Amino acid sequence: MEAVKQGSCSVGAKSKTHAVVATLMRSSSELGSHQEKIFKIDNHVGVAISGLCADARVISKFMRQECLNHTFVYDSPLPVERLVSAVADKSQIHTQRSGRRPYGVGFLVVGYDTKPHLLETCPSGNYFDFKAQAIGARAQSAKTYLERHFEKFENLTQDQLIKHTLLALRESLQTSAEGLTTQNCALGVVGADCPFKIIRGDAMKQYLDTLDASEEMEALD
Repeated sequence: MEAVKQGSCSVGAKSKTHAVVATLMRSSSELGSHQEKIFKIDNHVGVAISGLCADARVISKFMRQECLNHTFVYDSPLPVERLVSAVADKSQIHTQRSGRRPYGVGFLVVGYDTKPHLLETCPSGNYFDFKAQAIGARAQSAKTYLERHFEKFENLTQDQLIKHTLLALRESLQTSAEGLTTQNCALGVVGADCPFKIIRGDAMKQYLDTLDASEEMEALD
């Protein structure tokens, strides 16, 4: 659980049509690239992680295999909650067997089957359904923002939901001077009309610009 709290912050939110995750990506040095924190599992589901990336890759591989097996047998996507339940069962086994340590990673899972889903999995094997959630370092600041605004998320458009998710993520930064950039954050989006996609790099600029524009309007007010 401590590994999750030490990991970089991840934030998720959902409306009645879409689910969004956003993450901060750390770089080990100025010479290195930023570490990926969002992974595509299937066309209808993806994850954001906080904690150990090595453990996240192992569980992500397991999740992809579960989706492939279900599609092969039933010719339909694996329901999101059933997938998360399988991950929770796998995580729980590692808490009770000698010679194995618990996985040091927490997931925010977003997906769409009959409706949008946002679920959190813990190294303990527990999982929870949320309207909005934040995990990782300084997640409490992001949660405070989400608690103030989550009641209006249900009817938001995709772009509006992305904006609120990024604003919540920005609350978790150590200093306001640090800021969100196209290099240190990424988004994952899925919805009724939108297969899961990862938005990063230059594609983030249009969403970050809306945050700056809203700040300028607030300053004028």
